[in-house]
Amino acid sequence: MAGLEEELLQDAEDDRLTVEFIRNYLPQELKEQFTEDDLYYFLDVLVEYYATSGVLDAEPDKDGYIDLDMEAIAQHLANQAKKDKIGDFKAEDLRWIVEGEMEYAETQGE
Repeated sequence: MAGLEEELLQDAEDDRLTVEFIRNYLPQELKEQFTEDDLYYFLDVLVEYYATSGVLDAEPDKDGYIDLDMEAIAQHLANQAKKDKIGDFKAEDLRWIVEGEMEYAETQGE
């Protein structure tokens, strides 16, 4: 059981660091628009999207990158937030969260 507990603590810490990175990544005018809870919510939706959409199963290009449609991902976040009654967010604002999460993942070598 200790292994699972340790893994959950590590996941929670990674989420905390990701949210902190995204908060710092956001332009000043958006920092007040998103609460910490909003950022955790969108991080969860992003992870679920990556896991279920098949985008991560795409063939990487010759440099090892997968081409992701940032607009489509941001629009998915906006649609999901509206569906879950979290709020009415603009996809162009949510794109900053998508980019911030990707930048953080790159700093972690993911």
